[in-house]
Amino acid sequence: MLKIYNTLTRQKEVFKPRSEGKVGMYVCGMTVYDYCHIGHARVMVVFDTVARYFRHLGYDLTYVRNITDIDDKIIQRANENGEDFNHLTARFIDAMHEDERSLAVLPPDIEPRATQSIASIIAMIETLLAKGHAYIGSNGDVFYAVEKFNDYGKLSGKKLEDLQAGERVDVDAAKQNPFDFVLWKMAKANEPSWPSPWGEGRPGWHIECSAMSTCCLGNHFDIHGGGMDLQFPHHENEIAQSEGATGEKFVNLWMHNGFVRVNEEKMSKSLGNFFTVREVLKQYRPEIIRFFILSSHYRSPLNYSDEQLNEAATALNRLYTALRGVTVPDSPILPDYQGRFEQAMDDDFNTAVAVSVLFDLAREVNKNKSSDLKRAEQLAASLRRLGGLLGILQNDPEVWLKGGDVEVRLQSGHMEYEAYPPTVVIGPSEEAINHCIQARLDAKKAKNWAMADQIRDQLKEQGIILEDAPNGTTSWRRA
Repeated sequence: MLKIYNTLTRQKEVFKPRSEGKVGMYVCGMTVYDYCHIGHARVMVVFDTVARYFRHLGYDLTYVRNITDIDDKIIQRANENGEDFNHLTARFIDAMHEDERSLAVLPPDIEPRATQSIASIIAMIETLLAKGHAYIGSNGDVFYAVEKFNDYGKLSGKKLEDLQAGERVDVDAAKQNPFDFVLWKMAKANEPSWPSPWGEGRPGWHIECSAMSTCCLGNHFDIHGGGMDLQFPHHENEIAQSEGATGEKFVNLWMHNGFVRVNEEKMSKSLGNFFTVREVLKQYRPEIIRFFILSSHYRSPLNYSDEQLNEAATALNRLYTALRGVTVPDSPILPDYQGRFEQAMDDDFNTAVAVSVLFDLAREVNKNKSSDLKRAEQLAASLRRLGGLLGILQNDPEVWLKGGDVEVRLQSGHMEYEAYPPTVVIGPSEEAINHCIQARLDAKKAKNWAMADQIRDQLKEQGIILEDAPNGTTSWRRA
């Protein structure tokens, strides 16, 4: 029985889809004016894993993740670069897709863009004006009147009267209330704009998601997700706009993943601890990053540090080492391990506990390799398949552990594409390593134990771990 923590009600709830066997899920995607950072990576991986698990349970999922391709930051960056905003967003949309493929994130079913949804945005604003939820300000912008929506603040727990009394906001003489927010901005010189009943202009950020989500999933749908930083005011404003326009409940269940911190500090460019996915991929293989993200519960804070990433790499190597040297048959998942894995995932997608089940499987694989090979193969098949539900452990173990080029093909419906770019191998080549192993073997035959130990230690210093057995060195891996 799947239970999910609902930010709206502040408790775990048994998931009940609006339509039997079907799920509609919308996640706030990226604003494409720069490369994706590790906070974006967490959103991508978390909700990709949620989507994978819904499909594992047999649900017909429609997963929508939008692209914000027009807003103040995009315009500012395009002006700074002296380029058309469409060229800017196209570059960073391509980069975003490259990053998600690297992290084994399957594409959403629908990926609407704000600039392609202008007609729907205008229609929703017209409805809000007609219902008295919006007004035209003295500067020509169209604003949402928060006082017209009685439940404003129900998602974040903030009350409008408390906000008005205790929080500082920008003073805008064009607004009737300082907390009113813009739905349509009148065009400024040299800014992109679209025609509307109120003149040339462009949409506000909040209305974009309301229009895109309801157009793709209907006025009322199952799940809306995103980072915790979006809870207020973005998601709060989405509720006010959508329910004000449609008169229906907007979303049944709200999911928010926790913040990413860097060395226990808030990530920010001003602190110099702001890392893009691409920067991190220069140091760590993509699957290590994905595994690191999944090793914590999605709602908990995630602390990014080299120490944490190195621990994730070591842990992932342990799982691949268990799969090494074992033929993985096409057999069903062993019921006891599947039950434990699903019990963890059914408890608000607790990937941290689900990963612990993988380690239990790995221990059993290692234990049975020498005594019961058939049992080891069955366990390895379960390890591989359960890992696949988390988007990990789909590589060839031998290639992975030796740090060679990795290529995985991910399938999503009719789509198939390469998930990983070639891995950059740092250290001695495989040919050089095999030469050293042979030299060590020759030293042992000559009973030159000091030379054999010296070769082993020199390889270890270069990050090469030899795995010895009574009959000699059986395999090796990169640390």
